[in-house]
Amino acid sequence: MTSKKPQPRGLGRGLSALMADVSADVTARKDDTPRRPDLMVPVEKVRPNPNQPRRSFDATLLEDLARSISEKGIIQPLIVRLVSGRADEYEIVAGERRWRAAQMAKLHQIPVLIRDFDDTEVLEVAIIENIQRADLNPVEEASGYQQLMQKFGHTQEKLAEALGKSRSHIANSIRLLALPEEVLSYVRDGKLSAGHARALITVDDPAALARQVIQKSLSVRETERLAKSGPGNIFRESDQRPKPRKEPLKDADTKALEEDLSANLTMKVQIDHIPGRENGQITIHYASLDQLDRLIGMLSI
Repeated sequence: MTSKKPQPRGLGRGLSALMADVSADVTARKDDTPRRPDLMVPVEKVRPNPNQPRRSFDATLLEDLARSISEKGIIQPLIVRLVSGRADEYEIVAGERRWRAAQMAKLHQIPVLIRDFDDTEVLEVAIIENIQRADLNPVEEASGYQQLMQKFGHTQEKLAEALGKSRSHIANSIRLLALPEEVLSYVRDGKLSAGHARALITVDDPAALARQVIQKSLSVRETERLAKSGPGNIFRESDQRPKPRKEPLKDADTKALEEDLSANLTMKVQIDHIPGRENGQITIHYASLDQLDRLIGMLSI
């Protein structure tokens, strides 16, 4: 199997066409309507995609699926491709959960559909399948959108059109990735919702505020008020009085530009334009050294 790096390209054959297989696979599983497999293969001849973006599989859900497979078998075949240079080995394109559960159920053979996908298409299908999963957490969803944009050159507008999402939904999802890993872990674990996390993006210390939100079981609206007024202020009546603003509000175009840059860089971007003049400054906040390295690489180009 080649390791050639996928090149950015338009939707064309890629996203629009590939969605047909994945959508049919997901819909069929929901309807419990079997699809005829191309063939049955030994489970040990099938291996997972090493570039699968989904890294966590809920143990309880896997056990439930394994019990179902023990009773009814695998209703929907896995989508696979042949491993280059090996005539009887296959790599999973879609359906790794079923493969894992089949091993737990001690199945010797599994049904598969064979597709002739290149490396780029395999990764796209894996990402699309994950995005369409109902149990996907907001961080995994955001990572899927980011990969489709960074690896394949898709824009937010084209993704929104192809996936049936609004552009603002995709932009807001990607903005979550600018948060520190501690906050993202709270979102993955379900301790914070995506709404809570979005309210923390613009604060100086998102992790500290996130801990306070969890400890006090704050609503999204309370979290937004806390983020705007500073830690603790929403809990004291005396601090509810309107405070004079030291700086004028940013116009809608500046805010939109900040959001677009933040989404594309997956880092918090702040634009401070001096009113009445043509100059100002842009501040980019990085949450880790990896983000700093990536930013330096972008600027070096």
